[in-house]
Amino acid sequence: MNIVERIVAKRVHDPDAIAEAAAARLRAKSPFNDKGAAMIIAADHPARGANAVGADPLAMADRGELLERLCLALERPGVTGVLATPDVIDDLLLLGVLDGKTVLGSMNRTGLAGSSFEIDDRFACYDAETIARMRFDGGKMLTRICLEDPATPSVLENTAKAIDSLAERKLLAMVEPFLSGWIDGKIKNDLSPEAVIRSITIASGLGHTSAYTWLKLPVVAEMERVLAASTLPAVLLGGEVTDPDAAFASWQEALALPTVQGLVVGRSLLYPHDGDVAKAVDTAVGLL
Repeated sequence: MNIVERIVAKRVHDPDAIAEAAAARLRAKSPFNDKGAAMIIAADHPARGANAVGADPLAMADRGELLERLCLALERPGVTGVLATPDVIDDLLLLGVLDGKTVLGSMNRTGLAGSSFEIDDRFACYDAETIARMRFDGGKMLTRICLEDPATPSVLENTAKAIDSLAERKLLAMVEPFLSGWIDGKIKNDLSPEAVIRSITIASGLGHTSAYTWLKLPVVAEMERVLAASTLPAVLLGGEVTDPDAAFASWQEALALPTVQGLVVGRSLLYPHDGDVAKAVDTAVGLL
């Protein structure tokens, strides 16, 4: 029985197995590995309709293949956890691969890639109550700030509410802010140092408390100046990588900065150019 058949059999004949697996799961003692850093594998892209990797528009749309790659990545030494939506995390629970791992639930995925309402990123996946009930470790929210889009205040308000709900339960709130804009009918993130600094200062002030808030940030130019904008702990996102050597070098340089606690990387490790997931993950872990 292959990986998909095993999951489908459980979903059809024993749907309570998901909650039972969550209740029985051995939780991580710390979000960090033995090098003192977090190494989180991200797999929440498909729920926003973002299935492309490189030239393949549907690379992440084969769920069986995605899960095989995730399982391989999660078993590599130094990998500390996963960030995903409920469908993917439920699959991983049924496969029994989340013992001892940090589990972060992706909370807002309605800003579908390429849509006219992409900024209106409402919370339709995990909420803080479910994350706590499932004994997970925190939640992540994508927070794109578009100054010319009237949906932006609601995005900021909903992010603040999620931060508050997670903090009430002493759970990590991982905020991924971008200063974004409409260009030729599509949302584009501004990755200039000045724009990332502005997004950091806005995101850092959201919510009633910042005690449990971490930032998930892109690696851009002048990272020392960029990360000086906040004292909040930060993890670095990978994004889609076209030059692995250059990406790894920029990650390594940024990892030395005092607020940086590790990496949260998805496509570039799960779908590397040479197809070797284990090698890509091990290289990233080696940077920490």
